[in-house]
Amino acid sequence: MNIVRVLALCAGLSVAFGASAQKKDFSFAYDQPRTSAYGYGADFFGKRLEELSKGTLKTNQYPGAQLGTEAQTLQKVQTGDIDFVLVSTANSSTIQPEAGVFSLHFIFRGPEHAVKVLTDPKVVTAMREMYAAKVKGAHMLTLGSQGLRNLYCKKEIKNIAAIKNVKVRVQATVTEDTLFPAYGAQIVHMPFGEVYTSLQTGVVECAENGYTVYMLNKHYEVAPIMSVTEHEANNSVLFVSDKVWSGLSAEQKKWVQTAADDMNKVQPAKAFEMEKESRAKLEKMGVKILTGVDKSGFEKVSAPIQDKLANDLGPNAVKILGLVRGVK
Repeated sequence: MNIVRVLALCAGLSVAFGASAQKKDFSFAYDQPRTSAYGYGADFFGKRLEELSKGTLKTNQYPGAQLGTEAQTLQKVQTGDIDFVLVSTANSSTIQPEAGVFSLHFIFRGPEHAVKVLTDPKVVTAMREMYAAKVKGAHMLTLGSQGLRNLYCKKEIKNIAAIKNVKVRVQATVTEDTLFPAYGAQIVHMPFGEVYTSLQTGVVECAENGYTVYMLNKHYEVAPIMSVTEHEANNSVLFVSDKVWSGLSAEQKKWVQTAADDMNKVQPAKAFEMEKESRAKLEKMGVKILTGVDKSGFEKVSAPIQDKLANDLGPNAVKILGLVRGVK
């Protein structure tokens, strides 16, 4: 074999080795079933990332809280033990309290407005700046949705009077801890995975979430009446570990961010589409969906609290609340 052929062979092996060395498999965790809107977003992101990277960057999903609760996976993404995590913006307030602004009640004027807000470039940028100001170890990529939240119990919640002294499981945020007691409810914190049993045993009397989450986790078995309050948006946020992010080349970072941006363009609308489908399935199963809830009492109590809470949370929260209200 002449020297030219030897050099060519070595060069070819070097290129092949370099290409294989660039291949990366990432962990992607979330606490809902694969068939949820979280799962749809994770599937879309993973497929798009694989396309953009020509198969060199792939994700392995861990749905259903396999790697821990949302609070736990947030900590793990910060330490680099998980690569990507999709969590609710409400639970992300454990690492950036100002994220609680997205949990303010009645600031989203229905599904169409929520989708417009979540896909608005100014809102996404402001949220990214908010997380960057406080969060260490993780980098926000984009926003997603799981619809709007409703109350579900063994009884109807027709108005604000019906929730007085009712034990409600809420997410552990300053926003929830302020608003629900203002309505007269008693709040209880617990990981999502404990909600079914707690409703069954009476540790809590009521919980709140979207139709799809309620259906997929079979909460209707122990809380068969859903009262349509649409009091809060079920927003979500996608984080990547700084350990991963800092180890990517400029081109790889572009692939990751583009995959996230493309997910944002379709996932919120898909989530609300899934909500409609889930509601129809629930009604067909005989679950009582109480429409016509008198929201006026809730809205009257929450209105003055919105600005106060945003101010208490910080300047980023104030800015984001203004942007949400400004989206037509």
